Amino acid sequence: MNDLLSFVVIGITTGSVYGLAAMGLVLTYKTSGIFNFAHGAIAAVAAFAYYDLRVVRGLPWPLALAIAVVVVPPVIASAMERVTRSLAGGTPTTKIVATVGLQLAITMGLVAHYGGSGLDFPEFLPTDTVELIGINVGVDQLISAAVAASGALGFFLFFRISPMGVKMRAVVDDPALLALSGTSAYAVRSWAWLIGCWFAAVSGVLLAPQIGLDALLLTLLVVQAYGAAAVGLFSSLPLTYAGGLLIGVLAALATKMVSHSEVLSGLPPALPFLVLFAVLLLAGRGKLLEVGEHRSAPPAPPLMSRTAARGVAAVAIVLAAAVPFVAGTKLPVYSTALVFVLIFASLHLLVRTSGQVSLAHAALVAVGASTFSHLAVGSGLPWPLAVLLAGAVAVPVGALVAIPAIRLSGLYLALATFGLGLLLEKVVYGSAWMFGATGTLPATRPGLFAGDTAFYYVLLAVAVAGSLLIAGLGRSRLGRLLRAMADSPTTLSTLGLGVNVTRVTVFAISAFIAGVAGALYASQGQSATSVPFTSYASLTWLAILVLCTGLRSAAPVAAAVGLVVVPAYVTDETVVAWQPVLFGLGALAVAIREAGAAGRRSGAPGVADPAASRAGERLGSEGPAAQRLRLAAARSARGAEPGPARVRLGAGLARGASR
Repeated sequence: MNDLLSFVVIGITTGSVYGLAAMGLVLTYKTSGIFNFAHGAIAAVAAFAYYDLRVVRGLPWPLALAIAVVVVPPVIASAMERVTRSLAGGTPTTKIVATVGLQLAITMGLVAHYGGSGLDFPEFLPTDTVELIGINVGVDQLISAAVAASGALGFFLFFRISPMGVKMRAVVDDPALLALSGTSAYAVRSWAWLIGCWFAAVSGVLLAPQIGLDALLLTLLVVQAYGAAAVGLFSSLPLTYAGGLLIGVLAALATKMVSHSEVLSGLPPALPFLVLFAVLLLAGRGKLLEVGEHRSAPPAPPLMSRTAARGVAAVAIVLAAAVPFVAGTKLPVYSTALVFVLIFASLHLLVRTSGQVSLAHAALVAVGASTFSHLAVGSGLPWPLAVLLAGAVAVPVGALVAIPAIRLSGLYLALATFGLGLLLEKVVYGSAWMFGATGTLPATRPGLFAGDTAFYYVLLAVAVAGSLLIAGLGRSRLGRLLRAMADSPTTLSTLGLGVNVTRVTVFAISAFIAGVAGALYASQGQSATSVPFTSYASLTWLAILVLCTGLRSAAPVAAAVGLVVVPAYVTDETVVAWQPVLFGLGALAVAIREAGAAGRRSGAPGVADPAASRAGERLGSEGPAAQRLRLAAARSARGAEPGPARVRLGAGLARGASR
């Protein structure tokens, strides 16, 4: 029993920190309408700031700690408020891409500057132990839990009782109405971001002594606050903190339970994402409502016309055919780039055509790679059949990813897919179903095309065929349905068209192409390994694809070249290390640009500009279906009701006027 209680104490300590981080995350979401995927990265910045000041510069630990958790957060909060203000009029996809790009830029910047290996974090809390209910408990554990609990309680009272807390709740519904009461929405949001960044910073410096100073690991641990926020349904602060405690205790107990099982060793760190996925699937439709103003206006005009994009694609095919004659020893780099053309093409179909964000795409590619090895090497199937079956096996996994899309969209779909991708990475990758305990499986090439040059042309043929397939889908009736669904799923259903069937179909097609790409990736390297297919790979792929999205159909080619080919010719290791940072910042810049264009083109909140509707993006003039979609969307927007905070604030203004 004492052994079990010790795990419970550990769970309460870490869970209270998760709850504190999650409350800051929920606060910024409730006040700005933007879910901050970079919340964990902010925690990592504070921890690294303390390390730099204490170890590198030799400052006393109280001064270093004060700067890390008191001075640094306001600077970050000011930048975050400006960024989110620029995204206010954007689509849900735009807002997700922006904060994902920011998380990628911050985390990879820390890795590039301090290195990828973990550093020893200097202790600043006493490490003595005291006896409590028959077990020895660390003083640092007690202090961490007390700090987190005190912060959570104080903030809850502030949010519910103080005038600023009421204003924070009202600013989401109608900033203009809040301004009539003499309060600046900018000031309210600034305070919310300041508190949220403070909570993230405190969480970072409390967690770092337990796990060491590792940017990726620390960011991922704070990301576990997503599960706590889901328990609170992204709105209730008490339930959010309780969710953090629950996740901490369950993860600690799971660590004890699976200590003798190698297969389930990845379950404890994946438990928060299992909770996140379950809550998003099981919560009632009325429980998960996205906060803030969302516009269905299309993104900014592409940098290239459709004709120019086709010309670029044709030139790219000709140049690609000549690569073996000039590439020399770097031919395998170009072969890998062709595989990534397929990967980015499948992601482009999902994200840019249908407007659905999936953060589990790397997991689908991993399924194809491991399945190909089992079929081609383990079962001895012919190479072409093994490749096709690898894509087919990825389809039901894609359908599993699509299950949240039936009930969710926008932010909650992205969170659900991110949770599922992390769950597969932590629990399933190491199982015998996929890569096994070693994480690497053998793979083969076709017998007649085993050479690098011959296999390059096989990959080129498959990449061209896959790109043409996706281009054909984009011009088909399914493509028009996907673009209409991106504009307004509700109005598409009103017309009697199957939105759920369309969503599952596009996820299945995307998964099939991603699975085939995974098989080709394994065949190209003649081994299937889980290393390239982490959840952070999904974030990187999304960021670079969005960065190239203005090139239309040429975007997958440009993204593959930027991710694979360009680093092979860069000899400066510093430039290569900072490349993911550029991808993240580029995605953020593109998202801000698209959000600004959406705001300028939208005549009213929630009503898309008729001239720019993606539902009518086809050759020739707009058809009657697209016109009906626009009219239905406009009528729906005119009939929208004000939010509850807006009603309360309006009633308060009315009472003030009567007095």
